[in-house]
Amino acid sequence: MAIKTAAQEPARSARERLLAAANELFYAEGVHTVGIDRVIERAGVAKASLYSTFGSKEELVRAYLLGRAEARRQRMSQRIARYNNPRDRILGLFDLLGEVTATPAYRGCAFINASAEGPRGETKVTQVCADSRAWVRDLFTELARDFGAADPAELARQLVLLYDGATVAASMDRDLGAAAEARTMAAALLDTRAPAASRKPSTATATRASRRHAR
Repeated sequence: MAIKTAAQEPARSARERLLAAANELFYAEGVHTVGIDRVIERAGVAKASLYSTFGSKEELVRAYLLGRAEARRQRMSQRIARYNNPRDRILGLFDLLGEVTATPAYRGCAFINASAEGPRGETKVTQVCADSRAWVRDLFTELARDFGAADPAELARQLVLLYDGATVAASMDRDLGAAAEARTMAAALLDTRAPAASRKPSTATATRASRRHAR
């Protein structure tokens, strides 16, 4: 099989190079800390290319976050597609979070970080962050509904709280076990919210039922 050399690889457009540089720098150091000149230098393009492509730094940040949102949607959708039942799909998202937070390059949630850095009030950047967060919440709500929860929205809210807590703990405390612990708590929560017909009887209940059957 022929291996393509760097010279044979198709040249990336200025937009692609700018987004790649922005993704690397903004995520590692913050959207507010990194200036336009550093992104341009890393991308190897002229300043005019940035403004003709995006118009402003805010639009570049917005495009960077949209790209990360799409990548997260694909990652989570692909993970839940592995499983056949809603419980495993929910817990699988916590397994995925554990894998992501264990990577050396992990610096927390890009959307939480960008929202914290930006000004108060709604902007193009905060809207992307809000939309991405809403998608995650809706995904958990849909899975909770499939699970048979009496109140899918409430269960989803509680699951997202566990998910968010593990995300922050992994980032700020470098607690690489946070996602696994959150998964354990999520499993216990699901046990209490499972439809009555699917709940496993406790050992004591099973023993009493066995004794009654033996009489």
